Amino acid sequence: MSKTLAPAEARSLPRFTFRQLHYFAAAARCEQISVAAAEVGVSQSAMTLAIAELERSVGAMLFERGRHGVTLTFEGQAFLQQAEGLLQAAQEASRLPFHRPAELSGRLELAATYTVQGYFLMPMVARFRKLFPNVEVVPIELPRPEIEGRLRDGSLELAVVLLSNLESRTGFATRLLASSRRQVWVSHNHPLAGRSVVNWSDLAPYPYIVPMMDEADRNSRRYWQQAGMDPASWIRTSSMEALREMVALGLGVTILSDMVFRTWSLDGRRIQSLPLDQHLPVMEIGLAWRKKPHLSPCAAAFREFLGRAAPQAPDMEELS
Repeated sequence: MSKTLAPAEARSLPRFTFRQLHYFAAAARCEQISVAAAEVGVSQSAMTLAIAELERSVGAMLFERGRHGVTLTFEGQAFLQQAEGLLQAAQEASRLPFHRPAELSGRLELAATYTVQGYFLMPMVARFRKLFPNVEVVPIELPRPEIEGRLRDGSLELAVVLLSNLESRTGFATRLLASSRRQVWVSHNHPLAGRSVVNWSDLAPYPYIVPMMDEADRNSRRYWQQAGMDPASWIRTSSMEALREMVALGLGVTILSDMVFRTWSLDGRRIQSLPLDQHLPVMEIGLAWRKKPHLSPCAAAFREFLGRAAPQAPDMEELS
């Protein structure tokens, strides 16, 4: 028997729509209402009104408005994570069939690199477990070279990796799930903050902070070499939280993908992302699996699920 809310309880529930959440997430991603409105195909005034109504509903300011666009507040950053989860769940519910093989059971070892496991994969695993409660998914964090080797020798069936880091795709297949642009990160009071665009010569006078995971150090050096420049110095860290704190304190700058970007450091200091005038390759997240023999039922089910549930999954084309 369903519970009927008392009048006070009903009034206390926030009232917002998935459309408002969709507009809010688009504005957070684009950092400009006009750009976000064009992206989703509505007028700027309609998006502005929807976001204002959403803020009234949740009782908090989600954006700070400025001359150059909008940035998430601390409350907005926290709400964005919940909103994205709701939007992904709604998309998943609309695309997945209402029936599933409840008898499917088994164990799946799922490999991923550090960044993919921490910032992309775990919510997907949790939702898959709800759909297939009898499948034990065992996440394994491995470096990219080991994942490639184990896919080829057959000791690993399935992995989620940064496709843009792969040395070779010989012997296994891949499928793009999502992509994330790379931008410059600076503190909110940095001399470059507020710029509409920056170039390599703008960054060169400052220390450059490099995360020592998922080959970000190799990629960073390649970008600087292609630009024909070097930063004032290199600061290396194996902690993303330490990197955010160093950026927020103005100790240096970095270039990383939007997937790992957060507006606030762990101690609540502001960080700003800026576009670079030179195009950088986007970070591509995708599935990789051995071609032969065929995947086990558990691995095949997860591959199909993730291809449908990934937030930016394209046309599902498989690449060799």
